Amino acid sequence: MPVRRPARTVRPDHSRDVAVPLVPEPPVDVVNPPQPAPPVDRTRVAATWMAISVGTAVLVLLIVFMMQNTTPVEVAFFGLRGTAPLALTLLIAGVASAVVALTVGTLRIGQLRRRIGADRRGTTRRAHAAADPGPGPTHLAEG
Repeated sequence: MPVRRPARTVRPDHSRDVAVPLVPEPPVDVVNPPQPAPPVDRTRVAATWMAISVGTAVLVLLIVFMMQNTTPVEVAFFGLRGTAPLALTLLIAGVASAVVALTVGTLRIGQLRRRIGADRRGTTRRAHAAADPGPGPTHLAEG
């Protein structure tokens, strides 16, 4: 039985060690080049996965920060004095800032929703008034 040898991948003259592909490249259509695949739509699951990934990375960085900043510092607040780790004081300050920002944002969103609701109610009343003109000047002609 004859022994089969693998196909050669180098040029037969061995002048250079350049690999020659075993399968020829398909011809490129210049008139109708291949179109890229359409982008995949983003989904809520993908957005949730990304948010969880970013949140986890932030928490890991926060833990590293807290582990490296355990030096006690003196804190004074409205006449109260005490010592606490630096990381804890910065974390409390950050959470307090986030609470203030969330409160202001919630109040603004509520204000905008009330304004939109009032505009919708006003538009609806105006639309009903235009559709039903009421008695109008016809009662003057009867007299």
